[in-house]
Amino acid sequence: MEHGQEHITVVDENGNEQLFEVLFTFESADFGKSYVLYFPVGAEEDEEGEIEIHASSFTENPESDDTTVGGGELRPVETDEEWDMIEEMLNTFLDEEEENEEL
Repeated sequence: MEHGQEHITVVDENGNEQLFEVLFTFESADFGKSYVLYFPVGAEEDEEGEIEIHASSFTENPESDDTTVGGGELRPVETDEEWDMIEEMLNTFLDEEEENEEL
């Protein structure tokens, strides 16, 4: 996983691989971590016009040019404080996207 990467492959607990599109990545000085927000490639909107977005922290592996998790390591978000910060970053991102669409 690297900043600027467009897709990642995530392997679930059963060994199944799923391709995800990266929405955006960012770093948090407060938590000393990098984060990625992503959603399944080909995901369709639900009745409310929303897509389920996943979030993880990650560590980069500069030695790898792999587009899979092997290019870095995804880790679960551990605290409510991190989730609050991620939600705030997502809302800011979505607001900026909406403003750009109106131009």
